[in-house]
Amino acid sequence: MKVLLAGGGTAGHINPALAIASIIKEHHPEAEFLFVGTPNGMEARLVPQAGYKFASMEVAGFQRKLNPENIKRNFKAVQYLMTASKKAKKIINDFKPDIAIGTGGYVSGPIIKQCAKMGVATAIHEQNAFPGVTNKLLAKQVDKVMLTVKDALKYFDKNVDYTVTGLPVRKGINSKSRSEARAELGFDNALCILSFGRSLGAGCINDTMKDVIEWHTENKLEINHIHGYGKMGRESFPDDMDDKNIPLKTKRLRITEYINDMDTCLAAADIVICRSGASTLAELEAAGKPSILIPSPIVTGNHQYHNAMVLGNAGAAVVIEQKDVTGKLMIETIEKFYSDRKKLEKMAQNAAKLAVTDTNDRIYSVIESLIK
Repeated sequence: MKVLLAGGGTAGHINPALAIASIIKEHHPEAEFLFVGTPNGMEARLVPQAGYKFASMEVAGFQRKLNPENIKRNFKAVQYLMTASKKAKKIINDFKPDIAIGTGGYVSGPIIKQCAKMGVATAIHEQNAFPGVTNKLLAKQVDKVMLTVKDALKYFDKNVDYTVTGLPVRKGINSKSRSEARAELGFDNALCILSFGRSLGAGCINDTMKDVIEWHTENKLEINHIHGYGKMGRESFPDDMDDKNIPLKTKRLRITEYINDMDTCLAAADIVICRSGASTLAELEAAGKPSILIPSPIVTGNHQYHNAMVLGNAGAAVVIEQKDVTGKLMIETIEKFYSDRKKLEKMAQNAAKLAVTDTNDRIYSVIESLIK
């Protein structure tokens, strides 16, 4: 069996494609895969690293705000669009896939559309509560639509053949109990905060956490805190802590650029403060963790806000838009949880209720229907 997967631009599109490939391989070890992505995107590095064949297509989105630089980019996008169909046909004819799956990003548009036109069984997977433009267009042409959350359905045509599959999460999630994780980290049973902005970091979260860490350190509160400041905070965060006479590591505090043992830290946490990318939220749900979510305002379609509100509306998270975030507000929010742990327990239960625990089975069920 030959499987074509298309998606790219961000890890949010690439990782689900790699996860879907792994799910298919479990059932069909003989399956042959081809990933299609852009030559300069993250996928050009991550896919070959994972051991899969990779074919590239030049595709770009159109910029709405017109300035000299964006006009140039739009001209390039038109050029790519004019050759995309021919390039897609060549890739498909050379590989001859039995099924094709798109996971979002501009590159998945022309290749999955062409697969559908040529009679290949097709599906897409939408990770976000607010779908991307490419997947909204493709949904009308593919055989199956997979959704991470049902909230996304209202943005699609009412006649799409959909399945809510959830989003695959790393196998390490839930591998340790809270007590095991805390023992490993050297923490006691006090309130434990985990805050991060992923590997790059987030300036807004870093700035806010400086105030939070200073507050609970100076007041000698019984709070354990793990913070990952990311690449963005490499030059400033340690210096700012030094200026405040706060060590990067104490018996209650661990501050580091990148959190390499995220599974352990997540297991230990009582509350998580982070952005609201689809993969992060799927992990919070799988681990049953309450959160304070600060959606990134610079992502396409403001989809992180829509993702966050799924948890917010379910009583699993407090959602604070970046424009409203201050150290004072964050401290006040944490103080409420510090004095009312039962509130956190209820939020944890609500987060766990959102988790799709059989995601891999649901995804394979859709794949199986495509094969048939």
